[in-house]
Amino acid sequence: MTSSPITFLWPQFLWLLLAVPLLVLAYLWLLKRKKKLTLRYASLSIVKEALGSGMGWRRHIPPVLFLLAIAAMLFAASRPFAVIILPSTQETIILAMDVSGSMRATDVKPNRLVASQNAAKAFLAELPRSVKVGIVAFAGSAQVVQPPTLSREDLVAAIDKFQMQRATAIGSAIVVSLAELFPEEGIDLSALTYGSGKPRGVAIDQAPNKAKKEFVPVPPGSYNSAAIILLTDGQRTTGIDTLEASKMAADRGVRVYTVGVGTVEGETIGFEGWSMRVRLDEATLKTVAMQTQAEYFYAGNAETLKNVYEKLSSRLTSVKKETEISGLLALVAAVLAISSAALSLLWFNRIL
Repeated sequence: MTSSPITFLWPQFLWLLLAVPLLVLAYLWLLKRKKKLTLRYASLSIVKEALGSGMGWRRHIPPVLFLLAIAAMLFAASRPFAVIILPSTQETIILAMDVSGSMRATDVKPNRLVASQNAAKAFLAELPRSVKVGIVAFAGSAQVVQPPTLSREDLVAAIDKFQMQRATAIGSAIVVSLAELFPEEGIDLSALTYGSGKPRGVAIDQAPNKAKKEFVPVPPGSYNSAAIILLTDGQRTTGIDTLEASKMAADRGVRVYTVGVGTVEGETIGFEGWSMRVRLDEATLKTVAMQTQAEYFYAGNAETLKNVYEKLSSRLTSVKKETEISGLLALVAAVLAISSAALSLLWFNRIL
């Protein structure tokens, strides 16, 4: 299924398609000439008997199929490209999930955390078994609670063990996710947090005797082997700046799909003698998604959250890619040509 206009690598070859109407005219001329020849017979009934009953509408089908085959081959010669939906080559997905205290809010039933856990487990059930999934939980800090694995049972167990904590370190969650995806780069969260480590654009080789290797940014969204899904209900209150972390992901080509849970207006929640008002920072989450060439989804209730994960599943298991379709057209041309010859032999004991 195409989603954009077809483009051509060699558009000059499209002029060859002018041969098709010329061939049609030639075919019509041959039919007219054959009709004149039949008038020389003394009896038209003899001609009809000689030609047989199969020389009705069926006699035009093989030539038409052959003309279509020629048209398909000439069209393929221009090397057309189209954006089509193909199975994704996604190998790893990191679920970065907010477990801050604000996730106990009940505006999403039964509460935000339980709703996100249920939706995440349903998402895992929809993903192909060949896709590895890792889980990062974040509140005041971020940590990997389940390294990327194919075991859905281990992932569900990790999700069920979430425990809420104070504060929200959204940027740290992105950095920890990147560190899990690119272990060879030596991304150090504590060094980035306290400013005592390497610059953001430099990757450190883990071998002590080797020099630092300069990091070379790639176009945003160009890394198709992994993606991050970031689910949060609040604003960053600690840790690395969210947009700085987002820039790190964009420079590595990793898409960060953001999911906002809760309300923009916010809600006041209380727990163990303290209370706070929690708001959804939609503007930042939209910027993260845009910066990394991904998408932002708003989930205002449990049902919407479930639908969001269903959409994400379809996004991550298929990809739109500009692909040359000349090979497909050549296959169509071959099938049409073979069909034309086969029908001609079947009906008239000759090819065309």
